[in-house]
Amino acid sequence: MKSKKIVFFLAIVTTLLSLYYLSFTFIDYRVQWQAEKQAMDEQGRVDFDKSQAYLMKIWKKPVCNLLGTVYTYEEVKERSLKLGLDLQGGMQVTMEVMPVELVKRLAAYPTDPLFLEALQCAQYQREKGTTTSFGKLFVAAYKKLAPNGNLKDIFATAQVGPYIFSSEDDIIKAIDQIVSKALDRSLAIVGARLDRFGATQTTMQKLPGSERIQIELPGVTHPERVKKLLQGVAQLRFWTVEEADAYGPILEAVNNFLLDKEKETILLTFPKALTEEEKNQRLPKASIIKRICKDTFPYRLAYAPEEMDQIDAILHSKPVKALLPKNITWMWDKKAITLGDGTKAVVLYAIQLSRENQPLLEGDIITDATQSFAENGKPVVMIQMNQKGARIWKRITANHIGKRIAITLDDRVYTAPVVNQEIPNGASQIIGDFTLEEAKDLASVLQTGALPAPLKVVEEAIMGPSLSKVAQNQGLMATAVGLGLVLLFMLIYYAKGGIIANVALLLNLLFMVAILAQLEATLTLPGIAGLVLTIGMSIDANVLIFERIREELEQKVSIKEAIQRGYTKSYGSIIDANVTTFLAGAILYYLGQGPVRGFALILMLGIITSIFTSIFITRLIFSFFIDTYSIPNLTFSYPTIPRLFKNVQIDFIKNRYRFYLFSLLFIAIGGCCFYHYKGLTLGVDFAGGRSYTVHFCKPIDASLLKEGLSHRYKESLEVRTYGANNVMQITTSYLHDEDASDKKVRDKLVAALKDLTQLEENNNLSTGNDFHITSSTRVGATVAHDVQKSAQKAILLAILGIFFYIRIRFRRPGFGLAAVVALVHDVLAVIAGFCIARGFGLNYEVNEVFLAAMLTVIGYSINDTVVIYDRIREKLANKAMDMSPHIINDAIRETLSRTVITSFTTLLAIAVLFFFGGAALQGFSFALTLGVLFGTYSSICIAAPLLANFGRKLSATKQ
Repeated sequence: MKSKKIVFFLAIVTTLLSLYYLSFTFIDYRVQWQAEKQAMDEQGRVDFDKSQAYLMKIWKKPVCNLLGTVYTYEEVKERSLKLGLDLQGGMQVTMEVMPVELVKRLAAYPTDPLFLEALQCAQYQREKGTTTSFGKLFVAAYKKLAPNGNLKDIFATAQVGPYIFSSEDDIIKAIDQIVSKALDRSLAIVGARLDRFGATQTTMQKLPGSERIQIELPGVTHPERVKKLLQGVAQLRFWTVEEADAYGPILEAVNNFLLDKEKETILLTFPKALTEEEKNQRLPKASIIKRICKDTFPYRLAYAPEEMDQIDAILHSKPVKALLPKNITWMWDKKAITLGDGTKAVVLYAIQLSRENQPLLEGDIITDATQSFAENGKPVVMIQMNQKGARIWKRITANHIGKRIAITLDDRVYTAPVVNQEIPNGASQIIGDFTLEEAKDLASVLQTGALPAPLKVVEEAIMGPSLSKVAQNQGLMATAVGLGLVLLFMLIYYAKGGIIANVALLLNLLFMVAILAQLEATLTLPGIAGLVLTIGMSIDANVLIFERIREELEQKVSIKEAIQRGYTKSYGSIIDANVTTFLAGAILYYLGQGPVRGFALILMLGIITSIFTSIFITRLIFSFFIDTYSIPNLTFSYPTIPRLFKNVQIDFIKNRYRFYLFSLLFIAIGGCCFYHYKGLTLGVDFAGGRSYTVHFCKPIDASLLKEGLSHRYKESLEVRTYGANNVMQITTSYLHDEDASDKKVRDKLVAALKDLTQLEENNNLSTGNDFHITSSTRVGATVAHDVQKSAQKAILLAILGIFFYIRIRFRRPGFGLAAVVALVHDVLAVIAGFCIARGFGLNYEVNEVFLAAMLTVIGYSINDTVVIYDRIREKLANKAMDMSPHIINDAIRETLSRTVITSFTTLLAIAVLFFFGGAALQGFSFALTLGVLFGTYSSICIAAPLLANFGRKLSATKQ
């Protein structure tokens, strides 16, 4: 009696708290609806920038009163259920600390050639995806390059700050510590920059086991601006500008040298049949340097933007560097200017170096930086120096009157003004033809300070608000339809017992969403898939209990006694089945990232809440009716609806070799398709590269689009229909591991699409060029390698963990071995199914979400297997006999109804995901469909029958 009161109290309190926590989510949605209404035009289109501006306007204002407490929108947003970027739009960036510069600063002799080469080797190994620390990579590379060298001499034997370099282990420890500190410092600086930028609901975290930071920025509509803000090291420096008359003659010499080299190259390629006059006509008239000199300003060199890479290559080539002065380096202006003829050009500055290659002044002397306006109304950045900096700046400006001083940020020139007078107080302004946003961002990075080391973007995902809105609606539709179908089935098949199970299911869903909101977890599209899947799987416990109750009722016991026995005999199976699934979810949560971790969290949370609602809540309701109405007319079936699989007489053990043969043939056919199609279609998170979702104004043929794009890309390219015939997903490995090439790749794709979509209609392509890129994803090779390793490790750990659990729980090695063979069978069958489906035109990507599906399949498959094993164990305990084919057959038949019904309810939910969840979840739901089908099949036809082979043989060997 006391336990019933405790359960009742917990149920009431949990329900009330869940409703309270979810009320903030409903208020948040109401405010967002008002924002969209404010930003909607007459045609019903929403301007998301205006919507975001409205939300920022009311960010600090009160929006509701709950239980006597007034909450601002900021406070409501903190307490509401957070949506992932795929459901509300925004940007996710993963950045990695580049430790090369950190190690250079640590060394006493950073110019040693072997030292520099070892740094580059270590960085190369790091980019290949190794998990070894940078310190160990560097020391190993140096020892390989210089077996007899003494690395301690590079760092000196004396103590430097907190670090002592008396051994190689000390060097490794110092490097790893300074990289770790740089990561912490970078996280703080990036956070401060985003705060000044005005970003809301920003999520930042260090990824365990790596020098990476992951940042989520919901609602961001200007990703390029944000990337510049995050990546800018903010090394502000002041340099002397070398005037053109000092290096002009040297450039003429460089020009003549290049002309001679170019002339030699062309003469070697001339056909012998050409006359001397024809050869002279084809000879170069001027090199790139000559053209630049022609466009020279009184103090500047101007280049076309597309020539910048070529100029850099020329100036940094060894022959040209030998001709140029040692005390000059070259830096580009931060943006292009317009020349007199209307063409765009970027200015190149000659920067004068000191003997130590140091600037006149470093930016660490800045104490304050603010955005302001000049007399002409243009935005500028005002800076204030500390006392030491003001004193040095006064001396510098006094010595440079009439000369130019370049102010650079991260080696790009922001301004190069002429010094007209001495500046005594350390107050100056940076004028750089800024937009208002650029001036604000520059002031932010200067105010928050310089990053300790460069940050490289190794992964990014940008989701447009319109596409995310569609995904949000599809997710809600999938959840509602999946829930409705499962509720309807339980009501039809289990009569009044189904009503009680449905009450438990609805409470389970309420508790899950409320707990997610309270934990400040983020609901993503895979998370919604987890909710829908949990709806189908959470009914499993009730099916187990109700099937047991039906068995007891067939023994002519009272309904009260049948309910008591049904619950008692089901506990072991329910616990075993859910522990194994929880184990797979925990491994996925530990090794996964981003949305996949959200899916794993919901899967684990759903297991916990479903056990509470399916066992305790339903038991409480049954007790209430029995105690109140003196054993009411409870029913668990309708007379007109027959019980499924009640009298199945299939001999599963006798036919087991036929099942084995069928499985081997299916996997073999899949292997042939795998070989034919040269593997699976790997997504960017497994293979690296960039993926774009493109919406066209009219339907477009994917094969023709791929053919047209392939002529412009030498690298691998994939084009596939993405949910609709006017939406394409384009994946390319072009420049996939170059950080600064995002705009270049996007511009090339846009130009190619514009050309292709202007083709004639008889090519089956759209005649209009109206298209827009709604989302993009980039994954570097390092991250892709890490994801692949995590996927392999996750599947291996899940199988091993389940093996040891089954081995310990059932106390016979045959159970564990048979379960592992069945799990490997399920993994291979799903992969084979993907390969075979490709032959029928269903080409789905294998990505990190596919990994989530595979681990779910492993957990789900063992769930079914454990129920059968539990029934076998029960029979062995009752009859005190060795495992026989007769016992295994009976156990399969008696649990067949439960196994098939649970799979059916789960497949209902998965089918809803496939048809209503959108293109992003089709591959995921297809993998789950295959997994549930083969998991159910393997539990009945592989895992249990294998006990007839393994179980008896192992028992005999032991005896």
